[in-house]
Amino acid sequence: MELNWQEMLFQFLGGLGIFLFAIKYMGDGLQKAAGDRLRAILDRFTTNPFMGVLVGIIVTVLIQSSSGTTVITVGLVSAGFMKLRQAIGVIMGANIGTTVTAFIIGLDVGAYALPIMAFGAFLIFFVKKSTIKNLGEVIFGFGGLFLGLELMSGGMKPLRSLEAFSDLTISMSDHPLLGVVVGTVFTLIVQSSSATVGILQGLYAENLVDLHAALPILFGDNIGTTITAVLASIGASVAAKRAAATHVLFNVVGTVIFMLLLIPFTAYVEWIANLLSLENKMQIAFAHGSFNVANTVLQFPLIGAWAFIVTKLIPGEDVVIEYKPKHLDRHFIDQSPSVAIGQAKEEIIRMGEFGVQGLEQSFEYLKTGNKKHAEIAYQIEDAINNLDRKITDYLIEISSVSISPHESSRHMMLMDTVRDIERIGDHFENIVELIDFRDVNRVKLTPDAMEDLSEMFTLTITTVEKAVESLNLNDIELARNVAEHEDLIDKMERKFRKNHILRLNEGACSAQAGMVFVDIVSNLERIGDHAVNIAEAILGNRA
Repeated sequence: MELNWQEMLFQFLGGLGIFLFAIKYMGDGLQKAAGDRLRAILDRFTTNPFMGVLVGIIVTVLIQSSSGTTVITVGLVSAGFMKLRQAIGVIMGANIGTTVTAFIIGLDVGAYALPIMAFGAFLIFFVKKSTIKNLGEVIFGFGGLFLGLELMSGGMKPLRSLEAFSDLTISMSDHPLLGVVVGTVFTLIVQSSSATVGILQGLYAENLVDLHAALPILFGDNIGTTITAVLASIGASVAAKRAAATHVLFNVVGTVIFMLLLIPFTAYVEWIANLLSLENKMQIAFAHGSFNVANTVLQFPLIGAWAFIVTKLIPGEDVVIEYKPKHLDRHFIDQSPSVAIGQAKEEIIRMGEFGVQGLEQSFEYLKTGNKKHAEIAYQIEDAINNLDRKITDYLIEISSVSISPHESSRHMMLMDTVRDIERIGDHFENIVELIDFRDVNRVKLTPDAMEDLSEMFTLTITTVEKAVESLNLNDIELARNVAEHEDLIDKMERKFRKNHILRLNEGACSAQAGMVFVDIVSNLERIGDHAVNIAEAILGNRA
């Protein structure tokens, strides 16, 4: 029988595309249905590596992507929310969580894929309530998962008559390492272990591979899935590289252990298949689940050792932005509200220092175009937002107890100051986004424009620094100095706008460059306004 290669290839690739889209769509729907509080869950409950494993399982089941969980975890390590040891636990849990997809695929509901998708689409397009729409996305993705698998399976069926394919599967049975390589390479290409395990389930269900060949491919899939974390860590922080390295080492060592135990593990899978009368697809799901659970149990005691090894393999100091508040002790609120207000002030000064650092990183990004500075600026802005929420909640709690008129005045001033610093964070984030726009669209700022921006940036950074210092020291002279600086910033903005119009008239810069320049200047001027608000609170002139 002559094979129609084009039809097979189109059917397989189309099915793979639908499968990958469906699993992402299902994960997005689950994530939104969960209230999009995944980072908060990871932050709150990963108090130790064991809790990390449990949370890693839960979050990966919610978003249907072990790579997605790893990326969130890397972000939390970089942010100082989580230690490397806790992150290793989450990564181990993510490996277990991703096996749920294989069990879903093991359910033989392919014949109902289209009506399931139709029902999901009805909920998405004809129901207004957002929670029902999210459920519709999950159902639509669930149906799409099986439609993609049916198409891939249909594309692969004719391979059973191909002698070369039969020879390859026999070779993989005789040489298990070849199966590991095939599984690794294919997952490296597809970048989804769920997809490659689904394909393997289809091959095994059609008797195109036997169990002796399927298990090494399964182990290889687990190595290949680490590519997403590795790619995400390129050019990222030291913490990101260490987390990615842990992911790779964990799965490689697991594969080595199970390759040495391949004969007893194969016997175990055959035994459990007979015991539970499992269909072929479900046999692979159980093998996948057993491998990842056993691998986690075996390597869990080695978390400390892995943390030590990856720290030695990837040396260097990491830039850690500590999101969590350091001074907000709730015991003081009832016992001594005056001390509690002092604690809030200390935390606000930390927040203000973050504002200065964020501005400095934005300035460096403007000058160098190095993405590292943009990433740090975004992290700092995230930290400012987190502190804004925590400090505001703390101050609201203080307002519920009895405080003197003087303390009440301090309390109100601090509430306003928190808001000003949060707005400074928003403005330097706007500047980073404008620089991103400049780089993506290859917009060139003239040397004169860069000189103007450098001058205004330097003055704005100094002004915010002095505003934070005046708050810290309650220094009236410094506060007056801030007001003078802010007046200079306003004059500078007007002068630089005129300079920009002259450059436009002379044809020295493009309209896009002009837009970027004016918007950056405008954001710097507004940062100056918020700095003077802080100073005026010290001077007692605040409206």
